[in-house]
Amino acid sequence: MKILRAKDYADMSRKAANIISAQVILKPNCVLGLATGTTPIGTYKQLAEWNHKGDCDFSQVSTYNLDEYRGLSHDDPQSYHYFMRENLFDHVNIDLANTHVPDGANPDAAAACAEYDRLVAAAGYPDLQLLGIGNNGHIGFNEPDDHFSKGTHCVDLTESTIKANSRLFEREEDVPRQAYTMGVQTIMYARQILVVANGESKAQAVRDMCFGPVTPSCPASILQLHTNCVVVADEAALSLCPEQ
Repeated sequence: MKILRAKDYADMSRKAANIISAQVILKPNCVLGLATGTTPIGTYKQLAEWNHKGDCDFSQVSTYNLDEYRGLSHDDPQSYHYFMRENLFDHVNIDLANTHVPDGANPDAAAACAEYDRLVAAAGYPDLQLLGIGNNGHIGFNEPDDHFSKGTHCVDLTESTIKANSRLFEREEDVPRQAYTMGVQTIMYARQILVVANGESKAQAVRDMCFGPVTPSCPASILQLHTNCVVVADEAALSLCPEQ
């Protein structure tokens, strides 16, 4: 794993955006795997700014998001469909027909997950997969478990994840208890993986991801086995890691 140390959130966002924009410039019709949550928002904002300047063209790019809450319609303000339009898609010249998010509105979990696996496989898997990391080491919504997951599946969110995500809802009880997420195996099929992390609350998870044992109790630790994984994190998130 290659670790890039950033001074702060803004520096982390710029560094991550540089890596993504380089991928788009080198392969204009690339496949990007995208993430939601507060961590990548600054990266998306930077990419939108460069797009407006004409430095990064998304017109041929296709995207596949990691996950979606089960039970939310695409136009629900708390859905990840809505999040992606609000934070990236509506601000760059991407064709919305080329953007994909698991169908949380489909109550048939098996059908929704199988269809998403088919779409991601047909696209050839991401050239670059962007990831955040949860406080408990989850990637996507792959929570700590006794095994690494494979394809897209329905998960029960842990209480710690529900609590962490409740800041985006009016009340904690409004947070959905289930989600559809790409599996760990699918994530590992990406040709490059980019992890972004900031803040002291992520320090233990980042240390476990980069330097701990490879174990499904910290799903992100499997990224140690990927041949092209870059971690961009600020000083606070790297505070428990040995100096590189």
